[in-house]
Amino acid sequence: MRVKVDKKSDALYFRLDENKIEGSEEVRPGIILDFDKNDQVVGIEFLHISSRATPEELSSIQFQTV
Repeated sequence: MRVKVDKKSDALYFRLDENKIEGSEEVRPGIILDFDKNDQVVGIEFLHISSRATPEELSSIQFQTV
């Protein structure tokens, strides 16, 4: 999995695997899912991230495994 913060486009992107993206759908305003040929989600993009999180929160992303 890869996580990318793009300050220029004000977006946060989670890439779940490396399958080719065949389509995308905006499921809520500013939230876009990317799908592979089997209709499985391979990426999630959050737009306008600066209005959703502070710069401090974006500079340090924590992962929790349960």
